[in-house]
Order: sequence, then C-alpha cells, then structure tokens
Amino acid sequence: MDAVYVALRIAFVFHLITRGSSTCPAGCSCTDDNLGRSLLCMETSMGKIPEDIPHDFTKIRIENCHLTELPRGSFSNVSALEFLWLNFNEITLMNIKSLDGLANLTELRLQGNKLTSVTWTAFQDTPKLKILDLKHNRLDVLPEHALRHLPTLTYLDLSFNQLSVISKEVFTSWPLYQTAEKAWGKEGLVSNVVLALHDNPWLCDCRLKGFVEFIRTVSPPIILMNSYLMCSGPASRADKFFHEIQLKTCMKPVASAPEKNITLPLGANATLTCLVKARPGPTIQWMYTLKIIRGFAATETRIDEETVTSQLAIPSFHLADRGFYTCMANNFIGNSSVVIAVNVNSSKSSALAPSSVSMLSSDDNAYIDIRIAKQTVYGITLEWYTVTDNPAETWFTIHFGKYDSSKKQMTYIGPGINSYTVSDLLPVTKYEVCVTLKNHPPREDQCVVFVTGSDISELEQRARLIHIIVIICAMVLAVPAGMYACTTEARFSCVDHCVKLWRKRRLRSENLPGTERQGTFDSLQAASDEGLCRDSEEKPKKRRKSEDRGKGGSAAQLY
Repeated sequence: MDAVYVALRIAFVFHLITRGSSTCPAGCSCTDDNLGRSLLCMETSMGKIPEDIPHDFTKIRIENCHLTELPRGSFSNVSALEFLWLNFNEITLMNIKSLDGLANLTELRLQGNKLTSVTWTAFQDTPKLKILDLKHNRLDVLPEHALRHLPTLTYLDLSFNQLSVISKEVFTSWPLYQTAEKAWGKEGLVSNVVLALHDNPWLCDCRLKGFVEFIRTVSPPIILMNSYLMCSGPASRADKFFHEIQLKTCMKPVASAPEKNITLPLGANATLTCLVKARPGPTIQWMYTLKIIRGFAATETRIDEETVTSQLAIPSFHLADRGFYTCMANNFIGNSSVVIAVNVNSSKSSALAPSSVSMLSSDDNAYIDIRIAKQTVYGITLEWYTVTDNPAETWFTIHFGKYDSSKKQMTYIGPGINSYTVSDLLPVTKYEVCVTLKNHPPREDQCVVFVTGSDISELEQRARLIHIIVIICAMVLAVPAGMYACTTEARFSCVDHCVKLWRKRRLRSENLPGTERQGTFDSLQAASDEGLCRDSEEKPKKRRKSEDRGKGGSAAQLY
C-alpha cells in the first residue's frame, strides 16, 4: 500500500512539472528559484503580451520583443507578480488599467521604450511599488499629480528623457516626501529615496524657478543620483548648472507702443512698433482688417531677456490700409495688447469726396487686391477684394490678354461680383489680367501675370475642360453674383440666347430717349436669367469645332 501511495505522489509531482513546462509561452523560458517562478522572453518577435501566462509567476522579463503597448489588464491573471521588466521594447501607449490586478508588484522597469507620457493614475493598482525605472524614454511632461499614487517608492529614474519644464509641486506634494520628511526629522529611521533626473533638456527660464530652488535645497530622505543638473536653454544659460543661475518670477506680458496714432501720406512706407515685456518670452501677433487679403511682414528683435520689439512693415500705404492695428502678446500666464490707429494724411485725403462720381473719378480712392484663386491647365479663376466708399455702386473692368500684347480684351463686371473665370487659354502662353474701376486704365499693382501649363497632350480633350459660359452671360446681362449660372455642361444655345437678348436690349435702349447706350450694363430680373439658362438643360450635343469654340471662348468678341 505504501508503494502505491509513493507512486501516486511521484506521478502527481511529474504532472505538475510537465504541466508547468507545457504552459510556458513559445519562444520563452520558464524557471524556478528561491524567489518563485520566472518567465524570461528575450529577442522574441511576439509583438504583444502573451495571453496564456500562468498565474503563479512572480517575475516576468520580456525584453527586445517589439512590444508596442500595455493594454488593459495586461497581467491581471498573474496576481502573484512582484517583478516586471519590459525594457528595450517599443512601447508607446500605456492603458489606464494596464497594471490592473498587480497588487503585489514591487518593481517595474520600462527602460528604453518610446513612452512620451505615462498614465500615472495606473499606479493606484500597485500600492506596493518601490522601484520605477523610466529612463531612456521620451517623456516631456511630468504633471503635478504624477507621484500621487506612488507612496512607497524608494527609487525613481526619469533620466535621459525630454523633460524641460516641471513644477516643484510634483515633489513637494508627493505623499512619500511629506511623510518621510516628517518621520526623518523625528526618528531618523526612514529609508532614503533615490531620484534620477539628470540628462534632460531643462529650459532654465522663470517656469523652472521653483524646481531649481527645490533641487538646491533637496536633502535626505530624497537623494539625487546626480545633483549636477544642467540647463539646455535658453542660449544665455545653456550648459550652466542649476547652482550657477538665478531665475526671476514669471510675469504676464505688458504691451506698449511708442506711437499710438500715426498719420501717413498715400504711397508711403510705414513701420509700426510694439514693445513687449514678459517672462517667459511672449508670442506676438498683429491683427488688422486686411490681414487675410494683404498680409504684412512682421519682425521681432530681442532687446534683453524679458523685452521684445515687434515691427510691422506696411509698404506703399493705401487708403484701405487705414484703421486700427492691434499688437497682441501672450504667454502661459496671460496676455496683453496695444492698439495703434493709422490714418491718411489730410492734405491728400481732403480731395476724397463721398459721392460715387468722385469715387469713380480717381483710382487713388479705391484699393483693389487681386489674386488667382484657382487654376487648371487651360483656365484660371480670379478673385479680388476692394475698398471703396460706395461698393454697392462700383463697377469693375477686367483687362485680359497676352502679356506682350498692347491691346487687351475688356469685360465689365457689375457691383457685388468679385470673381471671374478665364478659360480656353492656349498652353505655354504668358498672359496678363488686371482689375480696375470702370473705364480706368490698369495700374501695375492691379495686375497678375501668369503662364499656362505645358501639357499639350490632351488638346483634343479641351472640350471637356472647364468652360464657364456664365462669364459671357454676366458680361452681357450684368447678372448679379449668386444667380443661376450656365455651367460647364451647358449647350452653346445659352450663348446664343445671351447674344440675341443682349442685341434686343441694346436696340430697345437706342430707341428710348435719354437712355445710355451701354448694353453691357442692362439689368434683368432673376427669373428672366433663370429661364434663359434653364433652356440649356436639354441633352448636351457635341461641342462645335475650333471655329465655334472661338466664338464662345472669348467674352470680348461679342462686342
């Protein structure tokens, strides 16, 4: 009977041994020692943490195995785990519950990974953690509450990261530091806490003032592994040790201007100056009405450690440039601004009468900014912005043609319209297009010169390219912006209707006494235009050949 009992015990032990060895993850080794059962995985491309890790392991070491994240409950089944080493992987993400179930964990090493931040609240699941190694990662922020859930640490390594600015409250509010400091003073029996913070790019400006002072006064139970922390910036303090520098308290920006009211003649070059005092250095930007349309260049010059001058250059002052210019400065403490009023010299502006007749009689009274908003191989869309005293009554003229041609085609555009599309252009050709007030010759600053594309392999497909016939309708009928448009697929019957209707209107205006003979400025009701263009919604026919295309492609040929 005793022999049978002994045999059963041997079989049971053998079963346990074979069972344990069979559940060891592939590519890893499992051992037993006086500290318990261990799992060792080295240079195995597992990519993720094995799901079948036995629950009785006390030590797990997975290194160089290309792990990329610590998902929720990564080791929740291994409740006996005390030592977890995950060094030299590629871990970038750490779930808030990645340490769930590890109430007995005392050592966690994550050296040489790619963590840019740590989910510090995850450590509330590891109340016995004593060693936390995070060196050689990419941590750039250490929140004030970071160490709140680490009351039993004796070793914290944050060296060789990207920390530049942290608050001293990270450590002074650490429960371990507060408790240990009191106990050390009373009993002298508290274990020291080793803290490694060296080889980080510390930015030694006012934001680091509290931390620098803390490092200078640190004493047991906190012991720095390397007490010679060095500044990486700003330039005036680079490569200096903390004990060599004196930092000032941070200061909210204060913006001022030497001149707050400036009067300029038209065409003059001007420079607006803004002076800002702040710690740390502020971000400065200028705000004004025409910033999107006509952006001016701004330059900054540092006077001293806390004073910056910003200058805004206004070239060739236009009437539209008058107004208020705001210099805005901000840093993490707050912001400040100063307003500079820019006016036009009264000797030149006195000639500006408020009437529309005066408005249209001088180009100096209007500012026009023109740009190419869209372009294709054979066409462009122009947009312009203008400032006049009577925008609701202002007409514009489009001057368009080849750059070297002295004679340009002219198209009239009515009030409220600020875009125009030119299509059916020749490839590899230099063109010039200008926008002026009605009947005014173009100035150089009102023109855009461009060259069409060189891809001529698709010339036979030009009929499919954008061909905005509504430009002709708008020119003939003065269609206001936003009305029904003849689009790319419209038939040429739309053009024919436009031409016939224009001729009828011109004859009618010629027969009426006192009527101005300008058919291009006749106005129609929206319903009439809509009906005209709806006639073109029939099934499209094939485009006419080059001679017909020439008739519809150029608005100026209708005159």
